[in-house]
Amino acid sequence: MAMNTEKGTETMLKQTFLLSALLFGLTACQSTDVANQETVPLQGSWHVEAVQGQPTVDYSPAQITFADEGKLSGNNSCNNFFGQYSQQGQALKIIPGGSTMKACVDALMQQEHKVMQALPLVAKAKLVQGRLTLLSSDDKPVLVLSQLK
Repeated sequence: MAMNTEKGTETMLKQTFLLSALLFGLTACQSTDVANQETVPLQGSWHVEAVQGQPTVDYSPAQITFADEGKLSGNNSCNNFFGQYSQQGQALKIIPGGSTMKACVDALMQQEHKVMQALPLVAKAKLVQGRLTLLSSDDKPVLVLSQLK
């Protein structure tokens, strides 16, 4: 009879261990998903420091302002622009609407073109070392921004 009790206890311990491991594993997976989906605070004005891996022209006026209700505006280096954005967790979609059409020096006009090409490529937002990094769907930096005060 002692043999059955030992086997029963051993089976019960195995089941308890497996159940504990399963619950721990599920908890770990859940916390990872939640951490990856934390909403990045976007609202406010941000200076564009880099566009598609290239630093912006010195003293560039390029900036983006994320406002309430998904409204977006800014300066693309030469002209003012406006549009919309939607955010869910780290996922971010930017939809440029339009811009003014004045001419500037060639360097700023080229940078303006890059900024406007980059905006629709944005798929994610992450805060990295105090900078807002907007990434493409394949996790490549599209825009690097620093908050204006």
